[in-house]
Amino acid sequence: MFETILLPMLVTFAFTCILGPILIPLLRKLKVGNTERKELELHQVKNGTPSMGGFIFLGAITISMLIFGRKYPDMLPIYLFTMASALIGFLDDFLKVVLKRSDGLLSYQKFLLQVFVTGVFAFYMWNYSGIELTLLIPFSQYFVAGGYYLNIGVFAIPLMFLAVIGTSNGVNFTDGVDGLLSTVTLPVSLFFVVASVYKMQLIETFPAMVIGGLLGYLIFNVNPARIFMGDTGSLALGGYVAAMAYYLRMPLFIIIIGFVYLTEVISVMIQVSYFKYTKKKYGEGRRVFKMTPIHHHFELSGFSETQIVAFFAIFTTIMCVIAFAGVCGGKL
Repeated sequence: MFETILLPMLVTFAFTCILGPILIPLLRKLKVGNTERKELELHQVKNGTPSMGGFIFLGAITISMLIFGRKYPDMLPIYLFTMASALIGFLDDFLKVVLKRSDGLLSYQKFLLQVFVTGVFAFYMWNYSGIELTLLIPFSQYFVAGGYYLNIGVFAIPLMFLAVIGTSNGVNFTDGVDGLLSTVTLPVSLFFVVASVYKMQLIETFPAMVIGGLLGYLIFNVNPARIFMGDTGSLALGGYVAAMAYYLRMPLFIIIIGFVYLTEVISVMIQVSYFKYTKKKYGEGRRVFKMTPIHHHFELSGFSETQIVAFFAIFTTIMCVIAFAGVCGGKL
């Protein structure tokens, strides 16, 4: 337990703490600054805060992979997919904060890149991973010994594209309040650690490293944040969550453990769809929420950033406990 979980976690935490004070002044010197949405008056003081902070914990995870990766080779595909997702985020951040192109990657460009990296991951999982693309049904362990795994054949591939890209975008939308995405992803990562140990999948070291990286990163990202992770970090975490779920054959559990991610992306879809519908019907676009993603709705409703982070993190922790009950079937 110490060598597979605690030691990698502590090593990654230590390297994150070391990299933060090095990279933050460097990014500030390079003027890689964030630009806040004008509707968020309280956020205007954050303009110019360095972005691309995902490099801090991703760099620490990379160092830890060099140390522990050879001993636990099953982590490598998860790490590579995480970094491929990070690369898409980096391109988006680079266009926005360095080249000052406000939209970054266009929607279709980001989507096509996500389709490509997901396609590579799907090809590997289908042909070389040795992991069946069957889906563990939550709570089926209460009725079937070992749980029931749904086999949908070739339809598992399009489902993977939907789950991976949807998760990546949901995680990406969750980034927008100081410390929110990191804090929400911590219990999700702890769930992956416990689920991997329980199922003896031998990949618990990677989520343990992510926990260490995010705990170290929070030192610099809690309110008031000294740095933002940007799409570099948020898309990386989205890729990581999706890859871990598939390696554990538990993509259906994303709906439970990632309920906050799901709510964030659905709130945006509802807002955009309703705005377009009312604009077409009434000539004036109307909104369901004060602002999306939904954490901004809470913010404009009078909740502080700290309250939002605490509520979302506690809620996610509860959902992760429920999800684990759905994994173990009440048997520890």
